[in-house]
Amino acid sequence: MTDARDPRIAGLDVYRVGGAVRDNLLGWPVYDNDWVVVGATPDEMLKRGFKPVGRDFPVFLHPESAEEYALARTERKAGHGYAGFEVIASPDVTLEDDLLRRDLTVNAIAEAPDGTLIDPFDGRQDIERRQLRHVSPAFREDPLRVLRTARFLARYTTLGFVIAPDTMALMGEVSRSGELAYLAAERVWRETEKALGEEQPASYFTTLDQCEALTTWWPELTGGRLRGCLNAMSPGLDDEALASAEWRYALLVSPLDDAARESLARRLRLPNAVAQLARHAALSRHLVEGALDAAAVSHWLERLDAWRKPAQVSTQLTLVAALAPEQVDALNAAWQAAQQVSPQSLMAEGFQGAELGAALKERRYLAIEKTLH
Repeated sequence: MTDARDPRIAGLDVYRVGGAVRDNLLGWPVYDNDWVVVGATPDEMLKRGFKPVGRDFPVFLHPESAEEYALARTERKAGHGYAGFEVIASPDVTLEDDLLRRDLTVNAIAEAPDGTLIDPFDGRQDIERRQLRHVSPAFREDPLRVLRTARFLARYTTLGFVIAPDTMALMGEVSRSGELAYLAAERVWRETEKALGEEQPASYFTTLDQCEALTTWWPELTGGRLRGCLNAMSPGLDDEALASAEWRYALLVSPLDDAARESLARRLRLPNAVAQLARHAALSRHLVEGALDAAAVSHWLERLDAWRKPAQVSTQLTLVAALAPEQVDALNAAWQAAQQVSPQSLMAEGFQGAELGAALKERRYLAIEKTLH
């Protein structure tokens, strides 16, 4: 909680809000605190030494703790998408006004410095009921809340949480309205990346499927393909080496064909490293599901750019160990054998230019073939 002796806080009407209060009530560890300040102005926060960080609304960082202190605010829909809001942050905005603008009741609980909970929308009761429920019909005004609610379910489904039926109905309404299309791709990926890092990421995608949100941003996962893709993601849940959000995404899309996978990467504007890992994971899955012969292994190594970036092979061998542990030793041995064929040795034999490249390819192929047989 706040330290009443902190001169920067003294005299301010401050409440802890959001995820810290929610997770504390769930008995989960709290790593970050967010605060709302009622009745203050930006000038007052600056005079107290807080550092402004909010571009679109008044949020400040405490100069020592670096925790966020936001002035109480309300929002009014003024356009499309996540950014289509007019923010009102004046000293007469009340704490309840601020809590009313939040997405879910479990996130609309405030805690006073003495520990008293301010819970005007029965969020604590919803926590006890294990229910994710929207605060108000204004939920529909922010399409990002569809993704956030699905992400929260991915986090808390193991605790027995469900989405309230009327909230799921609102999520479907937002999906059908076309508002999801106005979200920035980077925001969609950020929510998806967070969801992929949760305990049950499959719940994120099944929820979006149920509320008809997949068709806007993930059409490649619709039409009966979702179940197979979620099954393909299972090694990312069982193997700690593959448990990152990036690996889970790569596994999720590995059953898709190249065109579908690249289309999805472009739409989500994926970071290059994530898109590349997805391509490589698909190559590795295809390799272990087919015949492990010299032609297949040579193609795999070429597509991985193995000779210039050998670390990419090591990364994919981690995946092979999870997908087909009985094949990893043979594949690693073939890779080691191929590496023994050096350009220098062939140049010493007199090869150069295009002939050198062809000879390298042939000798490496033969080394792989010999190892596999």
